[in-house]
Amino acid sequence: MLDQLLQQLTPYRNAPAWHIAFSGGLDSTVLLHQLAELARLHALPPLSAIHVHHGLQAAADDWPAHCEAVCAQLGIPLQVIRVEVQPGASLEQAARDARYQAFIECLQAGEVLLTAQHRDDQAETLLFRLLRGAGVRGLAAMPRKRVLGAGLLVRPLIDVPRARLHGWATERQVPWVEDPSNADDRPSRNFLRLKIFPALVTRWPQASQNMARAAAHVNEALQLLEELGHEDLEDALMGNSYPWLGVPTLSLPPLRRLSAARQRNALQTWLAPLTRLPDATHWAGWHDLRDATPAATPIWRLADGELHASQKRIWWLSGYWLQPPLPVGPWLDPSQPLLLPGNGELRWTGDIAPGHLEVRYRQGGETMNLQGRGHRDLKRLLNEIGVPAFARARLPLLYLDGELYAVANQGRLNRESAMLKWSPPNNDASLARNV
Repeated sequence: MLDQLLQQLTPYRNAPAWHIAFSGGLDSTVLLHQLAELARLHALPPLSAIHVHHGLQAAADDWPAHCEAVCAQLGIPLQVIRVEVQPGASLEQAARDARYQAFIECLQAGEVLLTAQHRDDQAETLLFRLLRGAGVRGLAAMPRKRVLGAGLLVRPLIDVPRARLHGWATERQVPWVEDPSNADDRPSRNFLRLKIFPALVTRWPQASQNMARAAAHVNEALQLLEELGHEDLEDALMGNSYPWLGVPTLSLPPLRRLSAARQRNALQTWLAPLTRLPDATHWAGWHDLRDATPAATPIWRLADGELHASQKRIWWLSGYWLQPPLPVGPWLDPSQPLLLPGNGELRWTGDIAPGHLEVRYRQGGETMNLQGRGHRDLKRLLNEIGVPAFARARLPLLYLDGELYAVANQGRLNRESAMLKWSPPNNDASLARNV
């Protein structure tokens, strides 16, 4: 098993650090002990363990102390992170989200998180998602590796059956903790593990192995779909007149030319790094965006953000973009950058007439005095330029002595020798996904 584990981890031996997700249970205990043994035999990245304490049951209060004792014996540093699980429709999902968010916050650039999911977990995940009607992405089950925050999540035991891990730990008399909630067959995954899988294995002894192999086949099909999706996205990714917004965007006309199935596949490929994907019953929002008239501004709300349609494009908004910017007020020194609360940063380049400067946002009814054109309605001017509808409420406006003087990042609405430059906030969507 050590040789197999080392082979799985060879591609990551140049990582700055390896972290082990250590619950104290059988699977992560075996992984921790095997990594400690490998570290004595080979030059590996620095090892450390992370224990996430959810506090959902009384028995769990003793697990941090157990994990500390195990790590102290092995000489591996341990970080215990206490998280608060937000109640919701699924307590199990909420705990998983909190756990992976804690892992994301621990990982620095290029570091690797090693988790101990095994072949039986993979088979269980496949069956669970099949019963929920998952598509190809869901049925590909758990990937062997994936990006997680600034680092990488790797599952080096994904091909190892649980019985082999149990035999290894029993033979070496390695202690581990048992989660009493695992004996409760009311949660769906526990029901599959306790009631369904024993019956399947009795009738088909190779059930776990075959189901894991089926997940690998589906994963290969998923890779082909993603390649097709990237090809279909090539034209849609072009033609963005507002790259400075920093917002992911696609052109609608190239997408409309695809078949319905390829439209969904291309969008899933594009959305996968940004949000948890919608299920089959929630795709009506895409039809509203795709078929919207130029004057309409439909919104498709997804798990981790929103898609807006504007200027024949769709735009992904999350994080700060979903919150209204806070009032700004006077700009006392335009020679220095101005931080906009919740809305990035503002700079002025060039000369400016003396007077009282103030930064505001649109309220409606604004006009601007343009040389040779007189006073013009700001809404109409923004329509002429083609500023996306979602950005207009955040677009900083500079007033000089109470009169609209410049509109950020709009050369036609600035003085010829000067420019109001706005750096928008980041489109923050750093969540744990597809765990």
